[in-house]
Amino acid sequence: MTKPILRTMLPLALVAALAACGGAKPAEEKAETEAKEGAEAPAGGAIKLTPQQIATAGIQLVRPTVGGAGAIELPATIDGDPQGTQVVSAAIGGRVVALTRNLGQPVGRGDTLAVIESREAAQLNAEVEAAQARAALAHSNLKREQRLFDERVSAEQDLIAARTAAREADIALRLARQQISAAGGGGGSLNRLAIRAPIGGQVIARSVTLGQTVSADIELFRVANLSTVSLTLSLAPADAGRVRPGATVEVSAPGRQTTARVTFVSPVLDQTTRLVPVIATIDNRAGQWRVGESVQAAILLGGGQGGTAISVPSTAVQTIGDKPVVFVRTGDGFRAVPVTLGQTHGASVTILSGLTGREQIAAANSFTLKAELGKGEGGDED
Repeated sequence: MTKPILRTMLPLALVAALAACGGAKPAEEKAETEAKEGAEAPAGGAIKLTPQQIATAGIQLVRPTVGGAGAIELPATIDGDPQGTQVVSAAIGGRVVALTRNLGQPVGRGDTLAVIESREAAQLNAEVEAAQARAALAHSNLKREQRLFDERVSAEQDLIAARTAAREADIALRLARQQISAAGGGGGSLNRLAIRAPIGGQVIARSVTLGQTVSADIELFRVANLSTVSLTLSLAPADAGRVRPGATVEVSAPGRQTTARVTFVSPVLDQTTRLVPVIATIDNRAGQWRVGESVQAAILLGGGQGGTAISVPSTAVQTIGDKPVVFVRTGDGFRAVPVTLGQTHGASVTILSGLTGREQIAAANSFTLKAELGKGEGGDED
């Protein structure tokens, strides 16, 4: 009985062993395939970072721009805001006896920039003082005539004459004061006038020196409020027809980028270039853009109704495993999301798929997240 049992058990054991060996190989291949797929798709990786760590790394968080139908790229020039630049001149001639501001210094509206000494200044100041004296005398006479009339001592005609004289004296005083105000105001003494800043801003030009004799209406200073600057562009008529006031313009220069807003599209072609002048405004409170600077501009075109194009800053796109990804903010850090790229315009790139436009993504310094993700993958392999 023992031999038949052994003969029966041996084939069964052999079949089981072969089956086990055959089953192990597909399992190993499956595990190896999954590992390869995981290595090829690192975009699904998550990075845990606290808000403090994000701030320390200098990672800028932005939201994608939704809508649009491409962009018009062209060179442009930074100009000063025409309404924010004022030439400061002297209303009368004289000798410059004081200068209170130099190039680059800030000024407030009404601040004294210079003081001029001249005979005309003395005459204007003297007229003000004389007008004040005449007005005071006229009002004193009016009070006296009013008292005499109330006591029935003086005639009504005398009261009317005194009232008229007081009004004329007031008018003369206001005129004298307006004349000296137009010239700049008091300069500390009878023969001096102060030259004041008409707007607040910064002194960008000074063409006068201390002790110089200047003529009336000659330029002494130029003051500009550069918190807002203009971007000047020239478009072909066909392109200008696609641009409307309010359109966004992406402005870039080496190491800097910002956005501007179109404020004017000329209805008339420039006679020399036969191009359409377009002006956009830039918020320059940080002072990073200089008048006269050449930059690169990209006017984002509206996509009309139903436009759903999504754009992100070029700095937000990183490449992992030959695939472009964007790092999307999560509750505890970031998640690398694979995207399909479209055209690049200026400092932005169009995203064809992968984002909805409602996410918050990492833009500047997003490469640090790529490096951090690479460290995490290296640790997992170890």
